Amino acid sequence: MVAPETNTLTRRQTLAALAAGTASLALPGCARTGAVPSAPALSPAMPVGAPGDAAALLDSLAWDLLSHSPEGATSLGVDTGAHSGLRSLLTDRSAAGQRAIAAAVRADLARVEAVPMESLDHSTRTSLAVVRSAYRTALEGFALPYGDVAVGGYRNTPYVVIQNVGAYLDIPRFLDSDHPIDTAADAEAYLSRLAAYPGVLDGETDRLKATAAQGVVAPAFLLDKALKQLAASLAGARAGGGLVESIERRTKAKGIAGDWASRARAIATGPVAAALERQVAELTRQRAGATSDAGMWARPGGDAFYAWALKASTTTTLSPDEIHQIGLDELKALHARMDPILRSLGYTQGTVGQRMTALGNDPRFAFPDNDTGRAEIMAFIQKRLDYIRAQMPRAFGKLTRGNVEVRRLPPEEEPGAPGAYGGPGSIDGKIPGRMWINLGTTKLHNKFSLPTLVHHEAIPGHVWQGEYAQTLPLIRSALAFNAYSEGWALYAETLGDELGAYEGDPVGQLGYLQSIAFRACRLVVDTGLHAKRWTREQAIKWFAETNGSGLDEVSSEVDRYCSWPGQACGYKIGHTEILRQRARAQAELGARYDLRAFDDAVVGGGNVPLDVLASNVGEYIRTAKG
Repeated sequence: MVAPETNTLTRRQTLAALAAGTASLALPGCARTGAVPSAPALSPAMPVGAPGDAAALLDSLAWDLLSHSPEGATSLGVDTGAHSGLRSLLTDRSAAGQRAIAAAVRADLARVEAVPMESLDHSTRTSLAVVRSAYRTALEGFALPYGDVAVGGYRNTPYVVIQNVGAYLDIPRFLDSDHPIDTAADAEAYLSRLAAYPGVLDGETDRLKATAAQGVVAPAFLLDKALKQLAASLAGARAGGGLVESIERRTKAKGIAGDWASRARAIATGPVAAALERQVAELTRQRAGATSDAGMWARPGGDAFYAWALKASTTTTLSPDEIHQIGLDELKALHARMDPILRSLGYTQGTVGQRMTALGNDPRFAFPDNDTGRAEIMAFIQKRLDYIRAQMPRAFGKLTRGNVEVRRLPPEEEPGAPGAYGGPGSIDGKIPGRMWINLGTTKLHNKFSLPTLVHHEAIPGHVWQGEYAQTLPLIRSALAFNAYSEGWALYAETLGDELGAYEGDPVGQLGYLQSIAFRACRLVVDTGLHAKRWTREQAIKWFAETNGSGLDEVSSEVDRYCSWPGQACGYKIGHTEILRQRARAQAELGARYDLRAFDDAVVGGGNVPLDVLASNVGEYIRTAKG
C-alpha cells in the first residue's frame, strides 16, 4: 500500500483528504491569515468549446479543490505566489465543512458536465472524464448518512477517527514532513496551522458524537488501537513533543531567529492537548458500548455504505459475491504457479500457505528484531532501489526522476499502519517522494518480500507513477482512483519480475507471487468481513493459513479492512484490468506492440477510472496502427 494504502501527510494521505469545492465557500474551523487565493472561476454558463477554455476550467477546478485542502497544495508544492495564503491553513473536517464540500462538488460537476466534448483532444477529454467520475462517485458518498468521503482519494471510511484515520495522525506528520520551513513566514505559517489543529480535532470529535448517535460505532478492537495511539499523541502534546521539536530544529538549522519553540509549546501543551483529551473522552465513551462485530453488515445502513465503498474503490459495479469469487479464482491460479517452485526448494508437504509459512519462518530470510535489524532493512531497500532504477529504460520510453527517500513511520502510527506505503513528492521536486516503512517490528518484513515492496511503493510504483501525473493539469495530481493507483503498483511488481529482479532467485520469485496472492486474498477477506459476516478472528486465521503470511502483518491488515471498507479490493481488480488491457494491445498490434510504448500510454494517461484506462489503451492501439 497510498495509501493510506498515504498523507507528514504523505502525498497519498493528503490526496485522500482532498475535497473539491469553490474558493468562495467558507471553511468553518480553519485558521486563516487572509483571504484564500484561487484561480478565477469560470461562470457555470460560460461555454467551453476551445482547448484554452477547457484548460482554464481544469485549472479553476484544481484551485477550487485545493482551497478546501490546503495541505494538498503544500504537499504538491504549489502554495506559493498568489496561493501562498494556503500555507497557513488546514482542511476543515467538521460537519459544516463536509456540507460545504458536498455543495461545491455538485456545483463544479455541473460546470464539467456542461462542456461539449466533441471538439476537444483526447488528453483533455480524459481529464474531464476523470473529474466527472471522481465527483459523481463522491456525491453518491455524500448522500449516505455518515462517513468520510475522499474526493479523488482512497480513504473512504465510516469512522471519522480510528487507528489509521484522523487529524491526530495526519497533522503532526504533515507538519514535520511536508510543511516547509525555509523562512520566518514559513515558521509563522507552521504556528498558524498548529493553532488551527485543535479546531480540526474538535470538528472531528463533534462528528464522532453525531455518528455514534446514529448507531455507528467502530468495532471494539479498532477503538482499542485508536485509544492507545491517541494516548501516545496526547502524551507527546502535553510534553510539547514533535510538534515543538520540528519547528525548533528546522528554524535553528536555517538560522531563523525567533521564539518559535516557546510559542509552539504553548499551543501544543494547551489547546492541542485539551482537544486531544476531548477526543479521547469521546472514543472512551464509545468503547464502553462497542461490540466486536467487524463488518459493515453490523452497522445501520452498512450494506449501502459497503456497496458504495466497493464502487469507489474498484471503479466498477462488481458485487461483493463477484469480487469474493474473483479472489478465490485468482488465488487458485497463483498457488498453481507457486507450488512447483516450492517443490524445487524441498517444500513438498502441506498447502501452499503452510509451505510459505515455513519459508517465512526460516531464519535465513529474517531481520533481527532490533535497531540493527531496522538498519539492515533500510540498507536493503536502498540497494533494491538502485537495482530497479537502472532497469527503467527497458520498460519506459519516457523516463521520470524517481525522486524518492525512504523514511520510517512515526512510532506512534506504526501499530495501526500497514507494512509500508509511498507516494510522489512535490511538483517542483523540493519535497521528495517517500517510501514510508513500518519498523515497529521487523517481523513485518523478510528478505524475499522486501524487493517487491520497493517496486510497489517506490519505483516503478507509487512514486514513479505519481511523477507522471504531475506533468498533467494540476487537477490530475489532486485526483486519484484506488483501482488504478494500487493496480499500477501491483503492475509495477509484475514489471520488476519481468525485468529480471528475481532471476536465479526462486525464493524472491515466491515473494513476488505471494505478494500478488496477498492481494487476491484481500478480495476474499474484505468481502468476507463486510458482506459475509466473517469475524475478525476468522479473517485473520483464513488469511494467514491461506497465504502463509505472518500473524502480525495479517492482523494489522484485517483491522485496516474493517476501517476502510472496500479499499483493499482495488488492488487486484486494477492489476487484473491493466494486464487485460496489455493482452488486448498485444493481440491487436502483434509485431507493432512495444512494452515501453504500452507502459508510457498507461502511466502517461494519468490516474484514471478503469473505463477511462481502456479508452487510453484504445488510443495507444489506434496510434500504433497508424
